[in-house]
Amino acid sequence: MKSPQFASILLAAAVAFVPVGAQTPSATEVHEHLRRAAEYLRARDANSASRELKAVLALDPKNSEAYANLGVIAFFSRDYSQAAQYLHKALEIDPSLTKAEALLGICERRLGHPSAQALLEKSFPRLKDKSLQVQAGLELANLYYQQGSLDRAASTMHALVDLDPDNIEILYMAQRAYSDLADDTLNKLVVLAPGSARVQQVIAERLVNAGDLKRATEHYRKALEIDPRLPGVRLELAQAILEAQPSDTATQSEAEKELEAAVKADGDSAAIECVLARLALDRSDVDGAYTHYKQAFALDQGSSEAQLGLGHVLETMGKAEEALKYLRMAVQSEPLNDEAHYRLAMVCRKLQLKEEADKEARLFREVKQTRERVAGLYFEMNKKPPGAEESIPDAEP
Repeated sequence: MKSPQFASILLAAAVAFVPVGAQTPSATEVHEHLRRAAEYLRARDANSASRELKAVLALDPKNSEAYANLGVIAFFSRDYSQAAQYLHKALEIDPSLTKAEALLGICERRLGHPSAQALLEKSFPRLKDKSLQVQAGLELANLYYQQGSLDRAASTMHALVDLDPDNIEILYMAQRAYSDLADDTLNKLVVLAPGSARVQQVIAERLVNAGDLKRATEHYRKALEIDPRLPGVRLELAQAILEAQPSDTATQSEAEKELEAAVKADGDSAAIECVLARLALDRSDVDGAYTHYKQAFALDQGSSEAQLGLGHVLETMGKAEEALKYLRMAVQSEPLNDEAHYRLAMVCRKLQLKEEADKEARLFREVKQTRERVAGLYFEMNKKPPGAEESIPDAEP
C-alpha cells in the first residue's frame, strides 16, 4: 500500500508504553508487536502491519489501537465494510478516538448508512490532523449538498476554505455550494418579491457580469424608480455608466450626479471616493484625484484601490518617497493586482531600489500572464473576470 495519505492518518504510530521492566510477559509481547506494527505502518507495509496488529489482538482482545489501525489499513484498501467493523470495535473500547470516529463516519457514508452524518458532525470540528479533517469535512459537505441543505454545505465549506485555502478540491466544492446557495436565495427573492427594486438590482448586477452595461443601467434605473432610497444602487449605477463610456464627458457628468446622490442617500464611502478620484484623473485634475483618494484612505485604510490610487497620484506629483509607502501597502493588500506591482516597480526604479524593482517587475509579468489566462477561462464561461475593467499597463516597468 503506497497511498501518500496513509502515514498521515495513522491512529497509533506512536503508542504510549509503560517501561519494559514493569510489564508482564504478555504485555511485553504486545509492546513488541505494536512497535513492529508502527514501523511497518511508517514504511507503508500494510500486510506486515496487519499481521502484527492481529497478533496484538490475540494477546489483548481489547486493544483499541490495534483495532483502529486495522481499520485504517482496511480503509485505504477501500474495504469500507471491514474498516467499519474494526473502527466500531475500537470505539466501543475507547470512545475518545476522534480519528477513528471520523474514519468510521467516512466509511458509513460510502456504505450508505444514515449514521454517517452524526459521526462526521461530531468528529469534524474536533480533529487535529489536517488531512483527515479536510477529508471528513468534504464528506460532510457532500452529504449536506446531496440532502439539499445548501446553507449547511456552504458553512462547512467556509470552514474548510479557512483550513486549507489553496486546496483545489475544497475551492471547487466551495464555489459549487456558494453558487447554488446564491441561486437558491435568488429564486426565493424572485418568488417572494418579483416586482421589487432588489430584483431589478440583481438583474442589473447579472448583466454587468455578462458585459451588457447598457441593459444593466436600464435595470438599475428601474430599481430606483421603484425605490429611490435603495441602498448601494446609485454607486453601482455610476460604475456601470462609467464603464460603458469612460471617456465621454456627458457620461462622466451623469455618473458624478449619481455619486453625489449616493453620498446623500447612503453616506460617503471609500468606494465612492475612489470613483470620484478616477473621474478627476480622467479630467487631468491630479489635485482633485489626490483629495478624493486621500479621503477614501481615511475612510478605509485597508482599501487596496485607495492605496494604489494614492501611490499613483503621488508618483504623478513627483513624490516618489510618499508613493512608495502606499504602493507597498497595495501589493500587500492585493498580491494579484498587476498594476500595483507595475507602479511599485516604476517607483522603486526612480528611487534606485534595484532589487525590489526587479522583484516587482518579475511579479508584474507573472501576475499579468495569470490574469490573461484567467480572462481566457472566464471568456469560455461567458463571464467577465473580476477586475476586468481595470487598466493593465502594457509597457515593461
